[in-house]
Amino acid sequence: MRVLVQRCWGPWPVCGCPGGRPSPQWRALAGLGGSPGGEDGRGVRVREKPPWRVLFFGTDQFAREALRSLHAARENKEEELIEKLEVVTVPSPSPKGLPVKQYAVQSQLPVYEWPDVGSGEYDVGVVASFGRLLSEALILKFPYGILNVHPSCLPRWRGPAPIIHTVLHGDTVTGVTIMQIKPKRFDVGPILKQETVPVPPKSTAKELEAVLSRLGANMLISVLKNLPESLSNGRQQPTEGVTYAPKISAGTRCIKWEEQTSEQIFRLYRAIGTIIPLQTLWMDNTVKLLDLVEVNSSVLTDPKLRGQPVTPGSVVYHKQSQILLVCCKDGWIGVRSVMLKKTLTATDFYNGYLHPCYQKDSQPQPRQCRFQTLRLPIKKKQGKKIVAMQQCIK
Repeated sequence: MRVLVQRCWGPWPVCGCPGGRPSPQWRALAGLGGSPGGEDGRGVRVREKPPWRVLFFGTDQFAREALRSLHAARENKEEELIEKLEVVTVPSPSPKGLPVKQYAVQSQLPVYEWPDVGSGEYDVGVVASFGRLLSEALILKFPYGILNVHPSCLPRWRGPAPIIHTVLHGDTVTGVTIMQIKPKRFDVGPILKQETVPVPPKSTAKELEAVLSRLGANMLISVLKNLPESLSNGRQQPTEGVTYAPKISAGTRCIKWEEQTSEQIFRLYRAIGTIIPLQTLWMDNTVKLLDLVEVNSSVLTDPKLRGQPVTPGSVVYHKQSQILLVCCKDGWIGVRSVMLKKTLTATDFYNGYLHPCYQKDSQPQPRQCRFQTLRLPIKKKQGKKIVAMQQCIK
């Protein structure tokens, strides 16, 4: 494909570019947008300026904010930025559908379920958290190509779960990138606009998603206001600093007490734990850790705590603060509530499980009265992925 695009900029008859100018389809694949005032190869004249006809592809809450912004722009008749807005989403087991479908239905926007993309005429496509590779043939239907609203500073965190990995790896700065879609690969197209923001300390992925969704929606409108110029000024992504943000597997939520530090466990909790509870093992029973808290330094100096022999996974109930203290690789984390057969406070767990365990044997074996790492069986076929933030994912 790269050779063909380069040849299109050579003698025009080689690739059939009419009138001494490359067709908008070729410009879209080259990351250069439409050819203002020209035709799109199907005899349809390409618009030079707004209002645009937009087809939106999205699924989750992050995408919903971008769609909301587009819809508001369409309703603003004075600005004349969006003339037509239709929506493509993916099927959902929920009767109500995903957040994007819910918003589209409430706003009386036409909605299609992938792979149906309708048959209308559009100027530009917009993707946010869609999770499907778009074919070259589909991209070529849009004179100005398809834009992607991606919640990271590309090329860092290419892939379906950038916000989760931002929190999981302790990034202090993140941002949003508006880029142009390329066929066959995710998140590799030219950057049209990119803005950075600091990651609020101790923010969860869900909280960060709310910040980035608003930023991305505003950036998208800014790009659409100057679409031809934005496309012509697009820059290729750097080859250095590329990282990937794959979907989170089921095994990621299982805490490895011997291997993970308290900081790593808290990052994991902030990344996925508020949506998908972290898990561990107690006496061969799976336990979900619902509410993790940092341990106050005054608690750690308690003589009763310091006088006990502990190993990673050891559980101690601290009566004054009413939390379970769990030993990890380099220290302790606090747990306020868990779910075994039902939701239990730390006090409930101590009375019903921890205290009886120690009463049964005054000198229990290290592996008995403690949390252990839950090892999920490895399946030949990849199990269902955890799609977080439903999902900050493309």
